[in-house]
Formats: sequence, structure tokens, C-alpha cells
Amino acid sequence: MSIDELKVGYFYSNGAYGRTWGVRQLAEIAADAATGTIVYHFKGIAGTCRRKKGHCSPEEFARWARYQVTLVENDWKRVGGDADEEGQEP
Repeated sequence: MSIDELKVGYFYSNGAYGRTWGVRQLAEIAADAATGTIVYHFKGIAGTCRRKKGHCSPEEFARWARYQVTLVENDWKRVGGDADEEGQEP
């Protein structure tokens, strides 16, 4: 994804399959107090990321995030994707 597509509060998946699949919520965009560089703070929501918090550069998050997802009942679905391309854990 591009950095311009990423928005605070939204959920993103890495699009992986099996044990490496994950969903993160972009929680905050902030400037590092020491360096002034922009940092993305995220919360792990599902899969390998679950219950983890972290931060990284905008470029790192954009490389990790393959597409936006939303929770529909108990499944993570790709936003704007085809029915065959679900963002759920296999």
C-alpha cells in the first residue's frame, strides 16, 4: 500500500497465509520526541500480531500492509476486494 492510503483507526492485513498472517490497527501517527521523524504506532489485532503493540516508520508499515480489512461477524474481509480474496486467516 502507499503511505497516502493509510489512515489512523483503520485495520490492515499483511495478506500472508497460515501462521504468518496478521491484522494491525494503525493507532497513531506521531513525531519522535528525540529526532522529529514520523513514527507509526500500531496495535496487533489478529493472527501473529495479536495482543502486540509496536511502532515503525511509515515506509515499513506501508510495506507490511497489503490491504485494508474490516471485521464482518467473525471474519476479517478485504475492503473493496473480491469475494475470493478474503483477508481472513486460512
